[in-house]
Amino acid sequence: MLANTALRTTGRRLATYATSSSRRAASQQAFRRSGEQEARKVLPVVAAATVGAFGLLAATREDNEAKTAQCSYTWSEGKAKKVEDKFATYWPRNIMILFGPPGAGKGTHGPKIEDLLGIPQLSTGDMLRAAVAAKTEVGLKAAAVMKAGGLVSDDIVIGIIRDRIREPDCKFGFILDGFPRTLVQAQELDKMLSEEGACVTKVVELQVPDGVLEERICGRWIHKKSGRSYHVKFAPPKSMKTDAEGNPIPESMKDDETGEALMQRPDDTASALGKRLKGYHSETVPILKHYKPNGVVAAVNANQGMDGVWGEVLGALKRGGK
Repeated sequence: MLANTALRTTGRRLATYATSSSRRAASQQAFRRSGEQEARKVLPVVAAATVGAFGLLAATREDNEAKTAQCSYTWSEGKAKKVEDKFATYWPRNIMILFGPPGAGKGTHGPKIEDLLGIPQLSTGDMLRAAVAAKTEVGLKAAAVMKAGGLVSDDIVIGIIRDRIREPDCKFGFILDGFPRTLVQAQELDKMLSEEGACVTKVVELQVPDGVLEERICGRWIHKKSGRSYHVKFAPPKSMKTDAEGNPIPESMKDDETGEALMQRPDDTASALGKRLKGYHSETVPILKHYKPNGVVAAVNANQGMDGVWGEVLGALKRGGK
């Protein structure tokens, strides 16, 4: 009897324990499943928050770097401005005169010198037209003289140059093209520059034999509206046709872009060129002699390929270049 009772009690306890263990196991499994489900829900949020945090940190870093770069740029720009102002105030200006007969290549190499040195090339013709258009005091005087059919005096031209070189782009220097044309003008230029303690620092002459210039000039054709230039030998228009002797047929000379007729300047002829060259040599030689004792005159052989000419120009521009 007692044995049976003990067996039944033990059996119930074992059944209860098994049931309890099963329930605990099921509960733990359910908890794990619940935890996994919650984790699945939470992980995307955590990931997004993490990515957002890193993105915010990266954006903040980039913003800081941008601000630092901007500050550095502003500081560098300000420092450069101070250096520029110092040079413009205390250092002498680089004042050049570019000489060369018609067709020597001033129009080709002048702008390259301008870009290299960062100083403007000043043409007396352009300055004169600008002064007249702006109705400056000297511009009005020049307009009155030209209207009356007279020649603009040296005083007026010097006055126009004086006004022009006061503009900000000339603070480091400038290149004169087409002036001075006479010894008197050179002396007047020196006098004007001496008023600020300045002087001509370099004179570059592009030299080409007269015979070569005749071929260059007399073969030149231009498109009047655009200023595009062609040459019957070196850069002919696509439309050019020649006669039995090899000379271009005028009616065939058309602009490549517009198809409009090209023209030759009245002074781009052999007879006109002869007079221009005679005047150039008689006027220029005395000016070169005037500046030569100052050690600033340099001659460039412009009767060669463009690269060769430019190489000599660079040599002439260097300090002590001849």
